[in-house]
Amino acid sequence: MKYAEFRERSSFDHEELMAFAHGRLIEDAPDTFGARLPLPPMLMLDRITTIESKGARGRIVAERDVRLDDWFFQCHFLGDPVQPGCLGVDGIWQLLGFFCAWSGGPGTGRALGCGEVEFEGQIRPHDTCVRTEIDVRRFTVLEKQGASMVIGDAVLFVDDVPIYTVKHARVGTFQGITYSDYPNLSANARGGRMER
Repeated sequence: MKYAEFRERSSFDHEELMAFAHGRLIEDAPDTFGARLPLPPMLMLDRITTIESKGARGRIVAERDVRLDDWFFQCHFLGDPVQPGCLGVDGIWQLLGFFCAWSGGPGTGRALGCGEVEFEGQIRPHDTCVRTEIDVRRFTVLEKQGASMVIGDAVLFVDDVPIYTVKHARVGTFQGITYSDYPNLSANARGGRMER
């Protein structure tokens, strides 16, 4: 699809999210566009049902189908399978990064942190659907730095029951940080502290 159409869409199906993760969804992306979603098994969403913005605020809702054979149920824990809570938080960061790209943020996304995280339930192999609802509190494009940042509050539901609450989750996009020639040793082959 064209970049203008991508920016106007209010939902994305699984095939489109996979194309985005592979860098093939947008055929005329700007040179500054480098956003990706992680590929499975780290991709923590199957579809985005709602994405919208009004000024610096917005909303994003996504779903992921629970599968009996999900990779994390095989190892976390033997005899007591449960989805790691950190994967739910990572799904929130994935969605916020997608929101940055959809909103016109340049560069590649990175999680920057979150304020409060509360777990009040769990996701088990025979649950059906995980839904994540995020209220975007602020989205900003930092023109001079060629970056953007989004802050949101999220609630994660399993089969319509709220089980996680995350406050002030933050994601930024940055230019010049991709490591596209992996596994070669090159300029971005090593991590460490990033400038904000």
